[in-house]
Amino acid sequence: MTNTGFAKNWLLLRGLSREVAHWGDFPAILQRDFPNARVHTLDLPGTGCLYQQTSPNRIEAILAQVRQQALDEGFLEQPLTLLAYSLGGMVAWEWLKTYPGDVNGAVLLNTSFASLSPFYQRLRWQSYCKFLALFLESNLYKREAAILELVSNRSDVGGLIALEWTRIQEQRPVSMQNSLRQIIAAATYRPNAQKPTQPVLLLSSQKDRLVSPACSSAIQKRWQFDLVTHPWAGHDLCLDQPLWVVEKIKRWVGTVRQ
Repeated sequence: MTNTGFAKNWLLLRGLSREVAHWGDFPAILQRDFPNARVHTLDLPGTGCLYQQTSPNRIEAILAQVRQQALDEGFLEQPLTLLAYSLGGMVAWEWLKTYPGDVNGAVLLNTSFASLSPFYQRLRWQSYCKFLALFLESNLYKREAAILELVSNRSDVGGLIALEWTRIQEQRPVSMQNSLRQIIAAATYRPNAQKPTQPVLLLSSQKDRLVSPACSSAIQKRWQFDLVTHPWAGHDLCLDQPLWVVEKIKRWVGTVRQ
């Protein structure tokens, strides 16, 4: 299969209550390994530069707003390759199927669908107490440190990352209302059985403490897409193992071009 425009125009989408700044150095790392590509990022409604907007509570409506942003920014002048996390992965999946001409492929990280996986895998039951406690924690640093503990298995950057995430929340706070609306959107997203025509790479984390890797396995089993699982990284795979992620993407892109 020859696809000369593949992986030349990237768009990165984050997950629940996270924004562009939470990518950290990852966009630059991806750009370094794809020097001839364009690498874009966009915030989901209700987060980042859009934190004052009300987030829709349906994935389809989130997609409509994100796609309009992409059109306004000129990102759709050539087909996109999407790289998307968790909730962002659901938006990417809907985009693949609803506007197939926009997207020539996608990398989905630690995502899940209600139509394939039970709720206790989509939000692991072991994390319920910690997850609920986040909504009760008024100290921003403690809250962001607790989020970091849930999504990352690295032990070498915790304090620095928690401080940076605290500054992000201070500058562009995601409201509890918007977090809940995004949770509803994720919890109720049940895509139909239609398989996207574009190539998809699934990346998951075996030690993800937030979303079970069984959710990515369910997607792989249902539609037979490529799946690669990291043995120890947490939910935020691009934080814990960015070089591994990019290496797996490069291998996958090479197979798509053949």
